[in-house]
Amino acid sequence: MNTLGAIYLESAIKRFLTYKVLGDMTFAQLDEKDFYYTPGESSNSIAVIIQHMHGNMISRWTNFLTEDGEKPGRNRDEEFSPPTCSREQLLGLWEAGWRCLIDTLRSLKPEDLEKTITIRHEPLIAIDAINRQLAHYPHHVGQIVYIGKMILDQNWKSLSIPKGSSREFNKMMQDKHGR
Repeated sequence: MNTLGAIYLESAIKRFLTYKVLGDMTFAQLDEKDFYYTPGESSNSIAVIIQHMHGNMISRWTNFLTEDGEKPGRNRDEEFSPPTCSREQLLGLWEAGWRCLIDTLRSLKPEDLEKTITIRHEPLIAIDAINRQLAHYPHHVGQIVYIGKMILDQNWKSLSIPKGSSREFNKMMQDKHGR
């Protein structure tokens, strides 16, 4: 399991960072006011999503192996309140959350993946807890990207293969990898 565990941890870090970059690339296209745009009454703004992700990341990944992932000091409901902080402060929260996550994953050893941790008192194998967040965070990053696309509409710069460019992209990848 040790070799496979090391490969898994490296892969998980790579996947998490892929989603962080999508968020970063979205933020780079937005004005400060865009962070606070709410698509509908029951929807969250990008700022609220950042607050929530930060709260979740700090709670889940601080002392990951030794403390419950739902820290007593976390106020999840407050994360969904309209923020009063600036874009710069929001990006600071974004970076702090991701740093906590990535630093924790980098500190884990392959044998840690089989340890039991808890989230809200529920026991989980560490690898399952990691997979749980690999599903949770991309969900929210997708919301961020979609809101960014709504706001910018025709001015949106694609973060992946632009419409109508799949054939050219596949050819470039084939040439790059020699297959």
